[in-house]
Amino acid sequence: MRYLNNDILATLANHPDVQLPTYDRTKLEVSIVHFGVGGFHRSHQAMYLDTLMCQSEEALQWGICGVGLMENDRRMQEVLDHQQGLYTLLIKKPDGDIDARVIGSLCEYLYAPDDPFAVVKRMAHPSTRIVSLTITEGGYNFDPATAQFDFDNPNVISDLDGYPQRTTFGLICSALDIRRQAGLEPFTVMSCDNIHNNGDIARKTFLAFAERKSKALAEWMERHVKFPNAMVDRITPATTDEDRRLVRDKFGIEDAWPVVCEPFKQWVVEDSFTQGRPALEQVGVQYVDDVVPYELMKLRLLNCGHLAIGLLGYLAGFRYVHDVCDDTLFVDFLKRYMEREASPTLAPVPGIDLNDYRNELIERFANPQIRDTLARLCAESSEKLPKWLVPVIRDQLASDGELEMCAIIVAGWARYAEGVDDQGEQYEIVDRQSDMVSAMAGLNESKPDAFLKNVHWFGDLAEYERFHSLYLEMLESLHSKGARATLEAYVYRDQ
Repeated sequence: MRYLNNDILATLANHPDVQLPTYDRTKLEVSIVHFGVGGFHRSHQAMYLDTLMCQSEEALQWGICGVGLMENDRRMQEVLDHQQGLYTLLIKKPDGDIDARVIGSLCEYLYAPDDPFAVVKRMAHPSTRIVSLTITEGGYNFDPATAQFDFDNPNVISDLDGYPQRTTFGLICSALDIRRQAGLEPFTVMSCDNIHNNGDIARKTFLAFAERKSKALAEWMERHVKFPNAMVDRITPATTDEDRRLVRDKFGIEDAWPVVCEPFKQWVVEDSFTQGRPALEQVGVQYVDDVVPYELMKLRLLNCGHLAIGLLGYLAGFRYVHDVCDDTLFVDFLKRYMEREASPTLAPVPGIDLNDYRNELIERFANPQIRDTLARLCAESSEKLPKWLVPVIRDQLASDGELEMCAIIVAGWARYAEGVDDQGEQYEIVDRQSDMVSAMAGLNESKPDAFLKNVHWFGDLAEYERFHSLYLEMLESLHSKGARATLEAYVYRDQ
């Protein structure tokens, strides 16, 4: 068995089913530092850079140093150190065909808790031109209700007091301050997270931290550091032991942490960088002046669509996305939400036909090879739904548009949060706010509108009588009839 590392690349060169890096990895130079080396980063940003490196020797200057902060990142460090930054990307097609690639753009990995100064030193080095982030919405440390930076976070308090730095804010701002004092240009801070206005949020939160740390640093950052917005998209389910066995048995590679993804990929980036950028437009990345139309399209159709079929599908007894999308009722539910409630809130998207995009989404969701779980889609709903779906509801209220499917989705979250499906099977609520989520769901029967009145999630939405009454109607139906019967009653109501 061949354990994945640089030494076996030559022995894999003649493998007919594995695509390898065609460049000399010893020539890679680190100029991108990335926080959050999970599956998505490795199926997306690292993959795009690897593709560019295979086409252009000039791209070898854009090697990636990964950084881990969380306790579970230690395992990633061990794997990537052992495999010298290499990993296998499995692109699973709906017809069962699999494309396998070994990705080589990651050339270093630092585990920050072991040596935070090494991370700061790497970013402070003049060769670092971009610091990118895939840290989830929770990683930006702001209150969802007020959008204000949380200075009560114990790790933030520690970072403001001194060393060692424990947060992305402390580490990145320390590196920027070193560059400021040395008279060096700053690097670009580029969010790759699936959140609306991700660059603007990064800018706001990092400047908030810097302002408390050093006014001189904050003023310098405000003038010189760029935080481009971006839209990212590629379905990347969690790696399973079955995936590891597949890599071993089908391709003859022992890879401790391969990555699985769908064929589709998209990355739209605001073209705003302080020290240049890789020429990723050569491999399909769109650099644009305004990301917002693309971002809203993705968040309100794909992400909200995922939540819709995730929450209602789980209640109905499904556990995999492709199984839900094999059920006409749920597909029609998804179509009605996208066509009649979400799409009317979108501005024209340059180069995109929304009808084609919606149909492609359903095809992507239905890919049986990805085996994406509904549990993954439902996780962290308290972060997702308020940011993704509530703006759709507000826009539809303002235009007197349809809202029934939105009301079903919100009531579906409240019902899902009770922790038991329509068949009586119990499950864990995976959410950073699980205590609050479960507590509010516990009031669903005695105080049916308590969940909707949680201002941290919904602001003043409960004060809008039209949506308030729709929500109560849908929640009562979900309790008395179940998810399937509720959809049957409302999806085809006016047909």
